[in-house]
Amino acid sequence: MALQTPPTFNDSKPAVFRQLDPAKYSSLGDYINEINKPDNRDQLVKTYGYQQISGGITGFLNLTGAIRASGTADQVQFWEETRLHSYATVNPAVTASTATSFVITKPAGVASVLRLNDVVLVNGEDRCIVTAMTTGEIASSIVATANLELLSGTLSAALATTAVNLPVIGNLFKQGSDQNSGFLESNVIKRTNAYNIVKEVFKVTGSQATNIGWVNVGNGDYRWYVKGEMDTRARFLDKREMMMLLGETLGNTLTGAAAGVTAGEGYFASLETRGIVNTGGAISSFSDLDDIIAELDKQGATPEYAMYVNTAQGLAIDDMVASLAGAAGFAATTTGVNAFGGRDGGGADLGFQSFTRGGYTFHKHDWKLLNDPTLLSGSKYIGAMIPMTTVVDPKTGIRANALEMNYKDTNGYSRELEHWMTGSILGVHNTNVDDLQFNYRSEACLVTRAANQHVLLKGA
Repeated sequence: MALQTPPTFNDSKPAVFRQLDPAKYSSLGDYINEINKPDNRDQLVKTYGYQQISGGITGFLNLTGAIRASGTADQVQFWEETRLHSYATVNPAVTASTATSFVITKPAGVASVLRLNDVVLVNGEDRCIVTAMTTGEIASSIVATANLELLSGTLSAALATTAVNLPVIGNLFKQGSDQNSGFLESNVIKRTNAYNIVKEVFKVTGSQATNIGWVNVGNGDYRWYVKGEMDTRARFLDKREMMMLLGETLGNTLTGAAAGVTAGEGYFASLETRGIVNTGGAISSFSDLDDIIAELDKQGATPEYAMYVNTAQGLAIDDMVASLAGAAGFAATTTGVNAFGGRDGGGADLGFQSFTRGGYTFHKHDWKLLNDPTLLSGSKYIGAMIPMTTVVDPKTGIRANALEMNYKDTNGYSRELEHWMTGSILGVHNTNVDDLQFNYRSEACLVTRAANQHVLLKGA
């Protein structure tokens, strides 16, 4: 009979007493360093604080109303009205300031709003009346001319041939005359935005799923893959958020793996195209802010704004407000009556600092995304000012949020945040592969209505 017996010594881990040979002995730590249990602190330290940035856009939406809406097509279509009073874009003939009349030419393809007997403002102060047109009315698709005569005096300044915008301030008719020979039709702007399809995965093998580590990843759980899955979900939500902030409508034909993708216009891109953009660097004085307020007045803006800014801009505003505390025309407050449900100090409760200037109330909040060195810290974007209001859809009359996050959703199937697992471990058995894959998918887009009332702050 043959027996396979264990080795006399485990050569890979010699008994401690064998190390007592003076020729082999170095120090006590040589033979007890792997016997004593490490003095392990299992708490996972948040070295960089709470890193997930998801909540920027959704934070805006929390202030302006509903956070989400359902979408049932490949793109969102929405409508915005034009200004009630349109100006006439024309090319004047070269005219000296001593002129009492002059001819204007309408550029080809530019819609016309001028009619006979209209009174327009030239040079910001000269009142002129339309006395003749080459076609009776200046058609929108052809180049035509009109004659303008001053009501009194001469031009206050010479006119060049460059295009100018002339406000139509009214009209004048003689007694017993007929009505206007034409009329103005209201207009509307149709806008569309495509959806972003964002995806992510995380995998763990069956062997890794049964390993217990030294770090408490939360609630007494020491399985490290749990931390990996939680971080993957957080990164996915952040990327979905950032695509709605920083996304851009496709202008090029993409190839390779990117061929056929759709891309929606993000918040920053919509403001760069249709909004107010401050490119002079941080707002550091009330003179800077007053320039923005003057533009907000031109755009018929709401009187209440949320300001999401990076640290440098936030500190500049703090210094600016502190410099004028108690001064005439200035009021500081932490009460957001309209924005925060009328609760006294509600703005402060939500991390806002509020102040009033020129009839506008601004609620300032630091924006983590703009301070993260792995994301937008050091970028040209330093903040945004978001109107805290709803707008009216001119096509349907329905009141809607200035910002609206849309997800594909129909008949109970939502693509707001799809999460499913494929594999053959941890109770999931839909493949034969010895692992588990966590899948994430979302199809979403952001609609920015009345972008002309939003302000994008960019570094110089």
